[in-house]
Amino acid sequence: MAMQVDYYELLEVEKSADGKTLKSAYRKLAMQYHPDRNPGCDVSEAKFKAINEAYDCLKDPQKRAAYDRFGHEAFQQGGYGAAGRGAGAGDFGDLGDIFETIFGSAFGGAGGRARQRRGADLRYDMEISLDDAFHGKETQIEVEVSTQCDSCEGSGAQPGTGTRGCGTCHGHGKVTTRQGFFVVERTCPQCHGRGEIIESPCRSCGGEGRVDKAQKLDVSIPPGVDNGTRIRLSGKGEAGPMGAPPGDLYIFLQIRPHRVFQREGTALYTRVPISFTVAALGGSIDIPGLDGETIVVEIPAGIQSGKQLRKRGAGMPVLQGRGRGDLVTEVMVETPTKLSARQKELLREFQETETGEECPESRGFFDRLKDAWNDLTE
Repeated sequence: MAMQVDYYELLEVEKSADGKTLKSAYRKLAMQYHPDRNPGCDVSEAKFKAINEAYDCLKDPQKRAAYDRFGHEAFQQGGYGAAGRGAGAGDFGDLGDIFETIFGSAFGGAGGRARQRRGADLRYDMEISLDDAFHGKETQIEVEVSTQCDSCEGSGAQPGTGTRGCGTCHGHGKVTTRQGFFVVERTCPQCHGRGEIIESPCRSCGGEGRVDKAQKLDVSIPPGVDNGTRIRLSGKGEAGPMGAPPGDLYIFLQIRPHRVFQREGTALYTRVPISFTVAALGGSIDIPGLDGETIVVEIPAGIQSGKQLRKRGAGMPVLQGRGRGDLVTEVMVETPTKLSARQKELLREFQETETGEECPESRGFFDRLKDAWNDLTE
């Protein structure tokens, strides 16, 4: 008779190893020598069977005590060896534990009913004005959404009737199938994870527990919202099937273009034309603010077209915060197109008094142009 290898040596553990150490060693070796990982290898298959036999013995306190005292002889008279549970590759009980550990609850959790499927989240696009974004707004919207059926109160069963346990999953809500080395667990196709079957579906909702209905919802828009700001209405989305929790409704905001202001974050931008006399002499302009107050912007003498003037704290409010952004005013110097005879006369008099110092940018440009021309002709 062939000599049998010591079970502790097979599992590569000490005789004092506890249950946790034994299980860890078994998992490692079972993964290594499983026939599906070593197709056609008789040595690996034999090793795998021996590992299963050793672990099946040592994980049982009574069998382990008998083995420690008598060795393999403890099972020679029709005991463990005759049972054959640990001798074949068909024992996958602990291999299921291996995959639950490695892959998580997607393969584990047998015996627990599948979690109820939450209702879907919904999206609603809303367009508002820049004034609404500045001040905030209380408004109401109407959406058509699946809501809990009033007749069955979301149960899906006709009032006065009940449910029975699902015969496919035996009330677990999940079914397990084995595919070679893998143990796959999925939602029961018969009861859809409920673990029970509705005997008489509700006539109002057809057993779904929900019906489509128009619903009016109050929406509070806070000051400072921007394009793409998302407002969440918890529990106002689609109702879950058969009494499952509802999803959420998300309102996405879009701000209509304004006639005067453009927005970037909390800053407001505007372009203002000014006369060339105001640009030359300086002055001030009044801009009506979104808050109803007049914003006075001071124009320094000699300002040029395209110059931006910043007014601190005159922009948009900070969303869910304190303070306001800035107002940025870009000035455009406008050249007069219609002049009276007297105005033309005054401009000609001014032109005769020009020395070139009045417009340093123009003078500097033509000086550079003259220098470049001289370099080309030398």
